[in-house]
Amino acid sequence: MTLLNDAQLADALLADARALTDDLTELRHRLHRHPELGLQLPGTQRQVLESLDGLGLEVSTGTSCTSVTAVLRGSAESTDPANPHRRVVLLRGDMDALPVTEDADVPFRSQVDGAMHACGHDLHTAMLVGAARVLAARRAELPGDVVFMFQPGEEGYDGAGHMIAEGVLDAAGRRADEAFALHVLSNLAPRGMVVSRSGPLMAASDGLNVTVRGRGGHGSTPHVSADPIPAACEMVLALQTAMTRSLDAFAPSVLTVGTIHGGTQRNIIPDTVTFEATVRSFDPAVSAVIKEVTTRTCRGVAAAHGVEVDVDYTTDYPVTVNDGGAVDLGLAAAGALFGEPAAFRLPNPIMGSEDFSRVIQQVPGAMLFLGALTDGRDPMSAPSNHSPLAAFDDRTLPDGAALYATLAARSLHR
Repeated sequence: MTLLNDAQLADALLADARALTDDLTELRHRLHRHPELGLQLPGTQRQVLESLDGLGLEVSTGTSCTSVTAVLRGSAESTDPANPHRRVVLLRGDMDALPVTEDADVPFRSQVDGAMHACGHDLHTAMLVGAARVLAARRAELPGDVVFMFQPGEEGYDGAGHMIAEGVLDAAGRRADEAFALHVLSNLAPRGMVVSRSGPLMAASDGLNVTVRGRGGHGSTPHVSADPIPAACEMVLALQTAMTRSLDAFAPSVLTVGTIHGGTQRNIIPDTVTFEATVRSFDPAVSAVIKEVTTRTCRGVAAAHGVEVDVDYTTDYPVTVNDGGAVDLGLAAAGALFGEPAAFRLPNPIMGSEDFSRVIQQVPGAMLFLGALTDGRDPMSAPSNHSPLAAFDDRTLPDGAALYATLAARSLHR
């Protein structure tokens, strides 16, 4: 059977994936109960390695992080005798959790205080394992190789950068021709809907880290101290106004202060206050303006209050830019698997960010979103990814595994 030309491709791969539903669900629940943060996920890595054992893959692990890279060698001949080049496709699944305390009412809730799979990476990991199992059973039909990229540290630790530095893009012995990633959504889209767009899909992510240095003292005599708290509060508000007055309204950007810390007791003026913000944009020129404006604003407010300030502006993840051909392939695969209404092309990008952007800076590819909404929730009001109430439907697991597998099969038959 030639996968690309077989009219039953979608049904066959979906049936293969659905036969694994119980195994994938069990794996996802184990991962969900024991979430791990950052670049070092030893328990998660062990679960992945055990799940891939016996599939005949070439498996390697990272040195700077607990990544897993597995290469599946297809054994079919090239479908184009005039072009015997064997293609390579890369599939990415991220594995890390978030520092969030779970409030979702699920029987497999996190057993780790202050950590939760609030972004669905436990599903991504299980789905990618499922795809590896489905494709390994059909290696005789694949005229090329598949790289499975199990990545830690997506949530702010640049795990993709670590894996790229260690050679994941060339793991098959030659550079991947195309790359795909899936990301589940706990809101915004119905379960089973696949969403993407060509060009910019997700924003670049920068960081603003501010330390306000005053002179501590007693709360009853602020005039003999230099209070950093009102200065920091004014900076937080002034930054919002400065953004609107310094950037073109048609240049999308967001600045959100996510943490602010200072003080130990209500009648003590502290020496320092710190706050951190995330900054999102789609244009490096806009990012450069934001860096200058935020730095100038914080320093100006500090001078007005008679305090000092340290401003550290970091450039983190670049814009996630999807290749048009990869998006077309992905949405066509989704339509074939789940029906044409399930494939939706976004009119606008979103302000979230992704380190998969680093992969598709170097290899044409695409990220696709997969709705994983649970029953009884409305897409527009359900808790979002990163919420302590975020929940994802297990029935999405075989769908995601089948979609990963179909993306790989179609890419290899290009």
